[in-house]
Amino acid sequence: MLGICGLTKSYDGKSVLQGLDLTFPKGKVTAVMAPSGAGKTTLLRILLGLEKADSGEIRGLSGLRMSAVFQEDRLCENLSPVANIRLVNPRLKREEVLSAMASVGLFDCADQPCRELSGGMRRRVALLRALLAEYDLILLDEPFKGLDEETRQTVMEETRRRTAGKTVFLVTHDPEEAAAMDAASVVNLE
Repeated sequence: MLGICGLTKSYDGKSVLQGLDLTFPKGKVTAVMAPSGAGKTTLLRILLGLEKADSGEIRGLSGLRMSAVFQEDRLCENLSPVANIRLVNPRLKREEVLSAMASVGLFDCADQPCRELSGGMRRRVALLRALLAEYDLILLDEPFKGLDEETRQTVMEETRRRTAGKTVFLVTHDPEEAAAMDAASVVNLE
């Protein structure tokens, strides 16, 4: 069981997380919801080891393979979508990547540099890169932002399918996204 006990974090004396206790059911989706500035992204960054908590404890991360989607796409601009996705899993065959891209409506852009893609296309490439990695825990920070409604529905469905049976930490401000991902638990940071 992955759990957080008494986690606190502040910046310049302003508390962002205060005594947070949380458990993530293994193989299920946990949605963390809150307004902007309430500490959702900070919590994700602490779980990934990119920031250090001021106090508290995280249990159950040892030995877990993690994958993540950040609010920023963090793609290698000069690489193609296929090359970006294969960075995290070089064993993927090109045909597998192309099939995954098609499943989220990405066609005819496989070999374009990512710098030439639209924001929504870049978002889908970043999400696929995380979904096609080998992981036990995937952390998704507003993964569906910037997508039109039809694309968003398609991408949520594909994400739910690809994360079935995996432990998922979903940061969102949208209750519809938590429901679409079949969140086993919803935590409100307020």
